[in-house]
Amino acid sequence: MLFSDSLPQLWLSYGVLSLVVLITGYLGVRLLPLLPRLVLVGVVAGGLWMVAPFSLPLLEPGETYSGLAPAIVVMAVGVLQHDGGQVAGAMPLLLAGIAIGAALGLVAWRLLARRGGGDDADDGPRGGKRNTPQAGPAPRAKERTRREPVVN
Repeated sequence: MLFSDSLPQLWLSYGVLSLVVLITGYLGVRLLPLLPRLVLVGVVAGGLWMVAPFSLPLLEPGETYSGLAPAIVVMAVGVLQHDGGQVAGAMPLLLAGIAIGAALGLVAWRLLARRGGGDDADDGPRGGKRNTPQAGPAPRAKERTRREPVVN
């Protein structure tokens, strides 16, 4: 059963929480143009989802527990425990994950730009046509001027 073992439940909750972080982060940086936004989200995703091996000593002398964990967690635990070996093993993997995430963000931007689906400075509808003046009689000069409200 999935929830009878704690490791699958831990990975599942980490995955869900990292998706929440990525979605809220993406929505939080909506003021940025599409390229920096996708690269930034890719960098964060790469940092969150890259895994690294680790080993922890057990209570019995000479025995260790080894496994895989997110590289950012392995590196943080290594820094807190002053374990240079853990940091040295996790740092290159973390940087590789960040680089891969940034590259995937760039690829996503290129694909969206090719399709024309970017929302950067696109004032028109998604069809690609901008609002053009309609053919027909020109409005009268009186209707074109703005009328200020008057309080009686």
